[in-house]
Amino acid sequence: MRRNVPLAIALITGLLMITTSYLPTMDDIYQLARQWMPVISAFAFFLGIVSYFMHHTIKIRRKVKDYWFSVASLAAFLIMVGAGLLCRWWPSLVGSLDGKAHESVFNWLYMYMLVPMESTMFALLAFYIASSAFRAFRARNFEATLLLVAATLVMLGRVPIGEWTWEGFTQVQQWIMEFPNTGAKRAIFIGVGLGMASTSLKLILGVERAYLGKGD
Repeated sequence: MRRNVPLAIALITGLLMITTSYLPTMDDIYQLARQWMPVISAFAFFLGIVSYFMHHTIKIRRKVKDYWFSVASLAAFLIMVGAGLLCRWWPSLVGSLDGKAHESVFNWLYMYMLVPMESTMFALLAFYIASSAFRAFRARNFEATLLLVAATLVMLGRVPIGEWTWEGFTQVQQWIMEFPNTGAKRAIFIGVGLGMASTSLKLILGVERAYLGKGD
């Protein structure tokens, strides 16, 4: 029963939404479903928070390797939520910093803690990307050589030194990005679309049941 009801809901909802895409007379049902989406998203968000806490509290209780990261994650979550609630409910208490009305505690934590940490993370990613590019661009075979040549031409067309060396690098770079690159992107998008369609059908027909969990 616990499995049949979710499977039936997924089947009916999936078929109904597919039908609304082909029958204009069912547009009212589509609009009604769109009104339900924020409510369902709110419940999903709540379940995500519960799952988040359970995952990290279990790691902390068992003291698994690097469980201090879970402690820091939960502490950061509680601090941000607490700051947001305080600024929302008691703006006169902690509504501003340094006399600036727009600089709330929540905004201060976001702008001066979260944003710098994200910038640091993306800055470190540049070194990993450079390392991956160095390994991928080794001319071991025809495909790797083609990738190396195309990447070199694109980089020379994007940086000032390439334009100073030869003005044609810019035109070559534009041609590569507009034609071969666009064709490859469209092929990837078609593959992604087919994968999404097949996964949706598997969910609707009950073939894919991972969302039901491992219990009976």
